[in-house]
Amino acid sequence: MSSATLTERTAEAGTSHGGVPARRAVIRWALRLFRREWRQQVLVLGLLTVAVAATILGAGVATNTPPPKVATFGTATASISLPGTEPHLAAVVAQIGRHYGPIDVIENQALSTGSTHSVELRAQDPAGRFGRPLLALDSGHYPAGPGQVALTSQVASLYNVKTGGAWHADGRAWLVTGIVENPTDLNDEFALVAPGQVIAPTQVTVLLNAPPGAGQDQNQTTPHGPPPPVFHGLPADANVSLASQSGNGGISPATIVLVVAVLGLVFIGLVSVAGFTVMAQRRLRALGMLSALGATERNVQLVMTANGAAVGLTATVIGAVLGFAAWFAYVPSLETDTAHRIDPLNLPWWAIAAGIALAVVTSVLAARRPARTVARVPVVAALSGRPAEPKAVHRSAVPGLVLVAGGVACLFFSGGWAGNSGSDTLLLLGGLVAIIIGIFLLAPLCVALLSAAAGTQIPLAPVAMRIALRDLVRYRARSGAAVAAVSFAVFLAMLIGIVASVRFSNVLDYTGQNLTTSQLIMYTQDQGPNAQGGGLTPAQVAVLQSKVSRFAASLHAQYVLPLETVNATLQQEGRQNNNFSGTVYVATPALLADFGIKTSQVDPDADILSMRPGLGDEPRMQLIYGAMGPKGNPSTLDNPKIQEISALPSGTSAPNTVITSHAIQKYNLQTSLDGWFIQVPQPLTSAQIAAARQIAANAGVSVETKSGELGLGQISDGATVLGLVIALGVLVMSVGLVRSETVGELRTLSAVGASSRVRRTITAATAGAIGLLGAILGAAGATIAGVAWARSSLGTTFGDFPVIDLLALLVGLPLVAAVGGWLLAGRQPPVIARQALD
Repeated sequence: MSSATLTERTAEAGTSHGGVPARRAVIRWALRLFRREWRQQVLVLGLLTVAVAATILGAGVATNTPPPKVATFGTATASISLPGTEPHLAAVVAQIGRHYGPIDVIENQALSTGSTHSVELRAQDPAGRFGRPLLALDSGHYPAGPGQVALTSQVASLYNVKTGGAWHADGRAWLVTGIVENPTDLNDEFALVAPGQVIAPTQVTVLLNAPPGAGQDQNQTTPHGPPPPVFHGLPADANVSLASQSGNGGISPATIVLVVAVLGLVFIGLVSVAGFTVMAQRRLRALGMLSALGATERNVQLVMTANGAAVGLTATVIGAVLGFAAWFAYVPSLETDTAHRIDPLNLPWWAIAAGIALAVVTSVLAARRPARTVARVPVVAALSGRPAEPKAVHRSAVPGLVLVAGGVACLFFSGGWAGNSGSDTLLLLGGLVAIIIGIFLLAPLCVALLSAAAGTQIPLAPVAMRIALRDLVRYRARSGAAVAAVSFAVFLAMLIGIVASVRFSNVLDYTGQNLTTSQLIMYTQDQGPNAQGGGLTPAQVAVLQSKVSRFAASLHAQYVLPLETVNATLQQEGRQNNNFSGTVYVATPALLADFGIKTSQVDPDADILSMRPGLGDEPRMQLIYGAMGPKGNPSTLDNPKIQEISALPSGTSAPNTVITSHAIQKYNLQTSLDGWFIQVPQPLTSAQIAAARQIAANAGVSVETKSGELGLGQISDGATVLGLVIALGVLVMSVGLVRSETVGELRTLSAVGASSRVRRTITAATAGAIGLLGAILGAAGATIAGVAWARSSLGTTFGDFPVIDLLALLVGLPLVAAVGGWLLAGRQPPVIARQALD
């Protein structure tokens, strides 16, 4: 055979793709490699699995957290509310039915139960045309005639009655026939009676379908305002609402979840590129052998691409199983938290399908780049198996700095708290994406800087530590990806805490927990939404005080503090709606003593004492006092002297801001008893809260206990724990993979007599270094992003940030990582002479 013929056949063999059989053979080989080496890809598998599971769980939570669309109108498209004081109420309701077609009438009468939440006696037809979604039967049966009632579980617990028992309210005795609920609002406390059994309704709601022309171009009325033009003949005090105006505008929750999932997948894709690059390097000799046997560049690329598809599909299946399992398990808790029933299958399937598909696409795209690179390596170089020289760090550092700067600019111009337009949302998302990608690109630079600093600043460091830092630089693709993944978890935790602290730092829009779980306030008047005004007589106050004292004694209360108020309020001049939430109580000697405040700590000239940080520095504050009634002429004190005392309680309903005796005497203010603040040593139980509400109901007043608002500490602690769990999980996977690259060196160290202490030090130093770099890089990125977005100084941004959470991220994470690496390492390789096979 001539040399020309041989050359021709060789060229033909080199240019042929091998057809379907060759691709099938390559794919089968890639899948076998994946089954054998899946442990080396556990980082990418884990991240993709978490992303898919989080997308499913997040989509379910975001979609089902808002109340359902039928929460207000049922299946109707309009609602007309009429006051019970309407003189011709029955005639007006009948006229609405004649003019606008079928209607569903719901009558409500407010009851006093001693709670700040309203409890109503409700007459509603369970089979009504429009109101059926607003009513559900839990047990028993619906009331069918006079003297029968069905209670919600809250009302039944309050009055300690069960099905078949007698319920006494509104001067009547009722037979309890069952337990009911409003599936769209589980906090709706009511007693259901048959239609026509509410004698003196406080409000009547008429549900109906809106007539033609009552679209979104109609202006929704305010209470006591004129009805829309399409409604005629209604009283002036009727309130008309249209369902078309009650929907939530803006971006849907499912879309937001999908956008967040895309952000996470972008970062995971970048980390996956590094992971697949390492896998390509590990398989370099095998891929070189494949090329030597005649495989084309496309065949070699297909090996890595098929591996990426296998990783993506495996992670998607596992993530989908975990995500749906977590969602179905979380539905009961979410129903309690959101106070409405949830259909577990009510999911945005399009968003879930898109998230699952994107996970697979992310894995495939991440594998394609290293696949193209390794396919172009010459056969001889591939067979040598020598690792490629790490790329110069400036190649990724410069683009990383540019992206971070661009992301900061986008966040700065996104509008902060006030940003709510579409362009603001795009700037916010673009800024976060740019900073996330920038962090990834800066991670290799941080690895190189740490190694350089350790080599120059710690020349006497143990050899094992220097080996660990050297390996981090040698295998920068893997270690940089690990640092980036850890920094991403810290970035999210820090950013959530920063945003929460900035929100909570607004002293004039005070927010957070109203009380702690071991506190309650018994008021001397009804403060519920249906309160009729007026208070108790001195004799009634004395009787209530004795009941409160006995109740507090049964709880072994630490103190029962009388809360006194004055006819004064605090506000900032020119600030609309005041925005100063909370009552200004009196700083009585008993109040100061109970909170451990000595008289010597109080400035004799101070007018106001407050624990709200920064309140004393707010300009244009005003103390409005004197005749506060509609016809009164109150006086104004500009810039009262406000002293900050941190010992006062921080709850929004607790006495966190008080007026001094000096101001009361100076401005001749009158004090009055507002209630009793009770502090107990243990969290209040549901039975104790029910007993307090019963006392308040019998007296016609209200009691307040801890509501569902989260405090800054709870939000920040939750975000920190979540970030630490994710970061430590990534560290466990990453450290094992980084050390697996140097398994040959560990065998050599063991062969020359290195003890388990040396091996432990190497692993601990590796884990601690990755944890430290990730914590610093993530915290720095979150700080820059938070300051830019909130447009505030470092002092304002971190003024309320919990120090313990900051230390947990910056100090605790690397420390726990190092300790964990030390404890989990040290085992001698089982066969020292055995060499790893590619």
